[in-house]
Amino acid sequence: MLEGSILQKLETAHRHSTRPIRFGVYYKNTLVSLCHALEDHILTEDGEPLVITAFQKGKWYLQEANRYADIAQRSRGIAIMAAADAGFAEHPTSQLPNVDLVPIEAGDPVEQEWHLIILSPKYTAMVICQELSEADYSVGGLPTSDLERKFYGLWTFEPELVRETAEIAIAHIEKYNPELASKLTAHKQAIQAAIISPKDLGVVVSRVVDYLQTGQENSIPVALDRNLVSNEIQAFLRMAQLIDLADINNPMASAEVVAICETMGQLLDLPAWQIKRLRLAALLHRIDPLQKAESVLTPGASTGYEEEAPSCPLTCPLVPGAQVLRTMPRLRAIAQIITHQTEWWNGTGEPAGLAGDEIPLESRILALAADFQWRVCQQQYSEQSGQDIFAQALDQCRKQQSTRFDPKLVDTLTLLVMGLQQGLDLPLMTPKVSSSMWLLDSRWDSHSKSSQEINSYPK
Repeated sequence: MLEGSILQKLETAHRHSTRPIRFGVYYKNTLVSLCHALEDHILTEDGEPLVITAFQKGKWYLQEANRYADIAQRSRGIAIMAAADAGFAEHPTSQLPNVDLVPIEAGDPVEQEWHLIILSPKYTAMVICQELSEADYSVGGLPTSDLERKFYGLWTFEPELVRETAEIAIAHIEKYNPELASKLTAHKQAIQAAIISPKDLGVVVSRVVDYLQTGQENSIPVALDRNLVSNEIQAFLRMAQLIDLADINNPMASAEVVAICETMGQLLDLPAWQIKRLRLAALLHRIDPLQKAESVLTPGASTGYEEEAPSCPLTCPLVPGAQVLRTMPRLRAIAQIITHQTEWWNGTGEPAGLAGDEIPLESRILALAADFQWRVCQQQYSEQSGQDIFAQALDQCRKQQSTRFDPKLVDTLTLLVMGLQQGLDLPLMTPKVSSSMWLLDSRWDSHSKSSQEINSYPK
């Protein structure tokens, strides 16, 4: 990273923190899709956000200037950093009262960066990247296609990280224009800390996925297509992570459900591909708040992926939350697993009233694992938390075997609990959602927690 760049300052601030930032490599066409999705979302919501951008060169800004005139009508203020080109300041958008230009001097490291930082009362989002140097491309050298240019960085919806990056960007702008920096700080302070509702975030995620899929419709090299797919999956994972973080009583739910599901899958001797699919479904199993988010490009239209996943024995509707996942061919099976986690063994569940073995096996495992994890967490806070919380949670699950849960899976969970009581470690896995294609190449960060640590939340 270039010394003194905004990306480098953000990385330095988190280098030794408990939550270090993971960066990825993105092709330009992926960043174009991401930024267009986030920019167009501004045009559909009434939050009047503060927008801070960096375009590298004025000519890139000029290509988007008319678009930013529309964005300005819906924004509290826009600050645009770029190396000045002819016509940079003369464009009509640049003359708008809530649009401010920051001409970047030659040699400023931000000249190599691409930023879009959005602070809205309803949500936060940002793309922050730095272009790879010629040396970074190594053997292949610089790409011949503009769309194949590569950038190093990240994109996120996480409020604290977006606000922190906005502060760093404003501090950089202060070197050029202290008065503008003061105005941007006032705008930032006027925007209350965003309390992101799952519904609002779901609409943003849906829009991002739509734009990324539109990028795939063009004839592009395989590597660019994989980068787009990777970021579609990351959009859902980021939402799932924020839902977990918002649950202060159970912030590790998804990671722990993943560990339980994977261990049960191993005890059942499931094939690796099925465990991998179950793992992803467990990571995303709490995205039900996405239920009102549909395709924003073609509302109400067919997604083109109407076939049921192989694990679904009957034609049945998906719960709306999983409907958004269904727009991706690679996630259709995951959507089915999540949909049917609310079915009951005796056939009285939803949404299709499936019973017994009609319910996909992964859905049955996920339902039991999620319920067990939630009960363990509740026991942690109960007055009887000094007792064996695993045994208590298991007993509560047993009371629902043959009605809600598959009795054979309850037996499998019993074996897992016996292992936990004897010191079994469950590996808690966190996906590298800022890195490329973790889903396809199975690169994970992992560490283990003992049975005594798995639910040691602060009281």
